[in-house]
Amino acid sequence: MNHEITAGEPAENWQDHANCLGVDPDLFFPERGASTREAKEVCRGCVVQQDCLEFALQNGEKFGIWGGLSERERRRIRRQRAASARSILGA
Repeated sequence: MNHEITAGEPAENWQDHANCLGVDPDLFFPERGASTREAKEVCRGCVVQQDCLEFALQNGEKFGIWGGLSERERRRIRRQRAASARSILGA
């Protein structure tokens, strides 16, 4: 579910509605090889999960769990989007 921005609410305030608000940030930046399960569980069902993911994708976040996805999972989305854009431009 996507948080809808209401009149007078700046778009950058999506963080105010996040499940992770007040959670130790270290949970979302696990050591290499450590489990991401707990962080992803916090993200599950978050009303701004998609906003968080888009923020990470648009800002090139290379580390941590954003929008419930790991660095590797976000790289896959960026590659898919780039390939899609190339196919549209090449059409």
